[in-house]
Amino acid sequence: MPETNGNARNGVFGRVHEGVHAVNPFKTHSDPTVERVVTLKILTAISYIVVLVHAIYYTFARPHEGQGPRNTIWGQNERMRTPFAMNSVITSIYWIVLFVLQIGYSYHLYSADRDAVKAATNVGGHFIVHNLFLFGFIQLWVRSFFWLGELLLIINFFNLSAAYFRHNTTPRAIHIAVVSGPLAWNFVALYWVGAAAVHAHTLPARIVANIFIWGILVYGGFFLVVYKDYTMGFALSVLAASIGVHQFLQHIIAFQWIFAFTIMGVLFVLSLAVGVPGLVGQDPFKRGEIVSEDRERAPLLADQ
Repeated sequence: MPETNGNARNGVFGRVHEGVHAVNPFKTHSDPTVERVVTLKILTAISYIVVLVHAIYYTFARPHEGQGPRNTIWGQNERMRTPFAMNSVITSIYWIVLFVLQIGYSYHLYSADRDAVKAATNVGGHFIVHNLFLFGFIQLWVRSFFWLGELLLIINFFNLSAAYFRHNTTPRAIHIAVVSGPLAWNFVALYWVGAAAVHAHTLPARIVANIFIWGILVYGGFFLVVYKDYTMGFALSVLAASIGVHQFLQHIIAFQWIFAFTIMGVLFVLSLAVGVPGLVGQDPFKRGEIVSEDRERAPLLADQ
């Protein structure tokens, strides 16, 4: 009897375990089912459209409901005038390019190439969750709920970081649109929103910002050195330029814009050094290249 009960419990736990993994949106699938692909197509389209519509709307209009200061996305940026405030034109172009690339990502879900569909579905759950957090952040930012907005950015940072470290060999087109592009912006936005939340207008706050801004260089350097990911380097260099331009126009006599442009230049040059060999065909391990498990483990086997 005890053995029978134990087998029964194991059977129940096994079914529960399988059920949880069946609905897990972040589970990696070697061969995604038709149902999963269809579900991702629907949820990706809905979440993408919701974010895009609200991003466009709140770029030009402020919310009319709620209490406290309310403004447009870039109206808040101008109102707070922090050491991490960004240039609206450069950052808007960054997001327009990203939104266009994300349409290309969605196309991979409809591709006849099974490898492309597999790569797209494996990061699909992270992309949908990112869209939901981004939608929530926009709603909070334009209503001046900066601390809650910062909290959503922190959670989304972990979501996008998990997507990066779990799927860092995803084909480049998907990687930029869904992983590195959003992750780079989310990292810089942590500074942007955090500075607004603490009202970083005083001299001590600006001195702290002069130190913290170098975190962008360290973060970008990590991906360039460890993963040879020039897409992160270029993305962060653009966002550093956005900070630099705005700070220059805001405070000509200040260190922040000098540091921002220095970081932009270093990241751009390092990204070129890492990326050019791969773009001209000299990189033996291109991003997204499908290799066998034996070849992938070869360096490990050689060390044994």
